[in-house]
Amino acid sequence: MTRSFNLADLFEVVAQAVPERMAFVCGPQSLRYCDLDLRATRLASALHAKGLRRGDHVGIALFNSAQYLEAFLACCKLGAVPANINYRYVAGELGYLLRSLDLKALFFEASLGQALAPVLPTVASLRWPVCVRAADPSVAPVPGALDYEALLAGGSDTLTDPQRSGEDRYLLCTGGTTGMPKGVIWTHRALFLGALGGGGIYQQLPPIAQAQELAERVALAPHLTFLAIAPMMHGAALWSSLISLFAGHTVVVSEQTHFDAAHIWSLVQSAGVNVMTVVGDSMALPLVQALEAEPARWDLSRLMIFGNGGALLSSHLQTRLLAALPQLRLSNGMGSSETGVVGGGERPAQGDGFMVLQARPDLAVLSDDLRILRAPGERGVLARTGPTPIGYYGDAQKTAEVFVTIDGVLWVRSGDQARIDANGDIVVLGRDSQCITTGGEKVFTEEVEEVLRRDPAVADVLVVGLPDARWGQQVTAVLSVANGAALDTAALLTMCRQHLAGYKIPKAVFVAPSIRRSDAGKADYRWALEFAKAQAAATAGPSP
Repeated sequence: MTRSFNLADLFEVVAQAVPERMAFVCGPQSLRYCDLDLRATRLASALHAKGLRRGDHVGIALFNSAQYLEAFLACCKLGAVPANINYRYVAGELGYLLRSLDLKALFFEASLGQALAPVLPTVASLRWPVCVRAADPSVAPVPGALDYEALLAGGSDTLTDPQRSGEDRYLLCTGGTTGMPKGVIWTHRALFLGALGGGGIYQQLPPIAQAQELAERVALAPHLTFLAIAPMMHGAALWSSLISLFAGHTVVVSEQTHFDAAHIWSLVQSAGVNVMTVVGDSMALPLVQALEAEPARWDLSRLMIFGNGGALLSSHLQTRLLAALPQLRLSNGMGSSETGVVGGGERPAQGDGFMVLQARPDLAVLSDDLRILRAPGERGVLARTGPTPIGYYGDAQKTAEVFVTIDGVLWVRSGDQARIDANGDIVVLGRDSQCITTGGEKVFTEEVEEVLRRDPAVADVLVVGLPDARWGQQVTAVLSVANGAALDTAALLTMCRQHLAGYKIPKAVFVAPSIRRSDAGKADYRWALEFAKAQAAATAGPSP
């Protein structure tokens, strides 16, 4: 049987190679590769019998669970288009997103029924709401919705689909922390090659040329256990989980719906985790603090790789982590919903920036007028070509802004400011959307935030630019204080002067009870800016 680069085909290759190996563990749930594949096939056949067809959009608003992966793979088997739905959204956000995606089916947790009740009737395209009661089977079914387990029980063990291909689609919904959430359109082939490593990440091999090659690589590679900390509803966690599944690994996720550092370390110990990933300081800091508070509590000797992506992991936290777990190999990477996984690198030896990417044909720095910059010192926006998404669903204007064609080649603008260094490599400076312009100088928030986190009294921090009549914007810090700590603002700013140019030092510091982030650790800068504005108004303007 000829296999395509459809994600279901790729998974089936692995499942046939290691059918008895444990594929997925979430609390009391555990599934071997053969179990997960069979349940996904039964669900796909049941959905097909209901009338779901290739190209139909299917939302998945589920907690971490086997049902999440089953629903995702079932869609891939059918050629339907799975889309992640943030279960934290309130009615207004849910309504906007569900209607904008033209969903035909929606998998949702029974506990979300109350929030969804006023929304579902407004989604004219929706035909098959499917209720999952795995998290709490005692929760009553939602009227009018199909029951997940009953639907699954009615499915067949076989499913024939000669049209399955790598051009089938997947929608990754962005988090909405810098604007309304949008669905990024990926083909399966582009996602596999551009975001999932093409089957070669762990063995540092080039992407496979044929789907069946995955079986050979799985047979030769060591069996590892991977822990995804962020919820599977976020692209970072689902992508990293798929990378491990396509390598024949065991994927472990937390059954809790909140982040608990002690619970995470207990999972690492009990499951014998070898590889784990975090999203920046917001996850790494409490993990490090837990290790430092109870250094002998957990046996973490099997943990080998500690990966980071999606947000900055401060150098001082890396040092503390290695002091606690010296056997670790740290891996820093970057990527986005639109670019896929761009790659990793080290910090610049000198100057600004937080990562150096070696020059590659698929990376470029683009000017505002869409020229490819090549001269050392030139600055613009980091872009990527090759296996990338094809646009945003239902948003032609935003697609035209981000997905640009230069000399017949499609480039995706990442939104990260970057410059060319003396070696021709690319130094990533920071997110353009968070860049602060003060007195004509540009300040990247990540650089200031990393310095502020050096103070042990700072639990978390976001830096924003408050409007200023004289300077255009002024650098402003919104931070939360660590439990039991006392913040000395004067000492904090004195420390900043040792590491930052004067114009980068916060002109105001506001303390919040906590810093608002997504479950995946992504910062909510819109909230931070509004909080800072309110605090500035309450104090009759920030102090100089």
